[in-house]
Amino acid sequence: MTRDSMDARAGDIVVGVDGSPSARQALRWAAQQARLTGARLQAVTAWQIPAYYGWAPVDAYDEDLAGVAGKVLTAAVQEVLGDEPAAIEVAESVVAGHPAQVLTDASTRAALLVVGSRGHGAFAGALLGSVSHQCVQHAHCPVVVVRGNREQGFGP
Repeated sequence: MTRDSMDARAGDIVVGVDGSPSARQALRWAAQQARLTGARLQAVTAWQIPAYYGWAPVDAYDEDLAGVAGKVLTAAVQEVLGDEPAAIEVAESVVAGHPAQVLTDASTRAALLVVGSRGHGAFAGALLGSVSHQCVQHAHCPVVVVRGNREQGFGP
């Protein structure tokens, strides 16, 4: 697994993963597409230092945010793909930055960018989340926005 860097190759299918149900659906869809096309799957999680207003606790930055993000990513990949990664090549990247910017940057070499429609962001209640909206608007490759199913509380 790559930490704090993107090991993107031309032709990769890049998928944003934040641990949310919608992101797991996107990962599932992207893995199936990688299997069908023979592309490598690049699972990406972005992290950033939280903004504090006013006084912040002294140990506010002591938490290993990249490490926590990496654990979320690895757990999601294992949960969704299980033993399937042997059938497709999967690379995991944990990158510092805003998720929309990280994914847009990753799209410059990707064949396809896949995101969930709602994640763990501030606009989780929106019909189309802010990260997916930004990716659709600014990506350098085709974008697939995967909506969850009714059992997950998503969809029409």
